[in-house]
Amino acid sequence: MSNLDQNLTAAQTGGTASAVDAGLHDYMLRIYGYMAGGVGLTALVAWLTYEITGPALLQSPLMWLFILAPLALVFFIGSRINTLSVSTARLLFFIYAALIGVSLSILLHMYTSSSIARVFFVAAASFGALSMFGYTTRRDLSGLGTFLFMGLIGIIIASLVNLFLSSSTLDWLISIVGVGVFAGLTAYDTQRIKAMYDSADDHTSAGRKSVIGALSLYLNFLNLFLMLLRLAGGRR
Repeated sequence: MSNLDQNLTAAQTGGTASAVDAGLHDYMLRIYGYMAGGVGLTALVAWLTYEITGPALLQSPLMWLFILAPLALVFFIGSRINTLSVSTARLLFFIYAALIGVSLSILLHMYTSSSIARVFFVAAASFGALSMFGYTTRRDLSGLGTFLFMGLIGIIIASLVNLFLSSSTLDWLISIVGVGVFAGLTAYDTQRIKAMYDSADDHTSAGRKSVIGALSLYLNFLNLFLMLLRLAGGRR
């Protein structure tokens, strides 16, 4: 191959790599943007609900609607993501985040505002570091997936059991394990979401991936925050 051909090939390869890097960068920024918007909306709605309704909502049967509706909605988004339009999927994600905000207003009755703010910033810093690790590491984290999923199932089962036992020791253990599981899921899901990127995706496919990726990271951050709050939050 002549020098001219070699230079042309190198230029073409470099140009393709640069285009992929730029596309991946925009894709990840969109996901983090949606996720941050969801977290911000949840916090705003939680505060407004606390200020407007006070403890009245906690004593109302409507609270069960705001607790169960997000669960149904997240399963709907996950199961129908491949058939939803991008705008609809994005709207449902933000509706979900708002509903979570209503249900989480209970935290403002249980914990002091200062401790919630402190734990929030600790969770945000931890999430950022873990997500950055998942994005940059060359180590394949896919092997952790099964282990982390089993840990998540264990947390759910133990939490249901503790509804009847009301054991402070079990609650503490669940929170400790939960921090580890959701920390691991943050790094694992970030790498998985990064691997989902395909420069050949059209606008619709890329948009759907952005929404489902944002939902995954949102859930990881939210649960990491809740587990840390149970461990370090100052109760009223």
